[in-house]
Amino acid sequence: MNNRFVNSIASWFEQRAYGVCSWWGKKLGIRATTIRMYFIYLSFFTVGSPVILYFIMVFILEHKEYFKPWKWFRRQRTSVWDI
Repeated sequence: MNNRFVNSIASWFEQRAYGVCSWWGKKLGIRATTIRMYFIYLSFFTVGSPVILYFIMVFILEHKEYFKPWKWFRRQRTSVWDI
């Protein structure tokens, strides 16, 4: 019962926290819970300064289509013969 409660809280927080830890977990190939634990430990040791970094990552993930560099510099081709 306790483990189920913890899992429901973790899934609720992950849905509300925009999936930053899950995104990093997929990119790095490790579990999101491991990233969360390291984030919590780092927050304790640095008196909460990673929270600012976390909110910056939330902003970037929510607006990631604007941060893709190839979108700005490369034009879209309609076919292979447009080279």
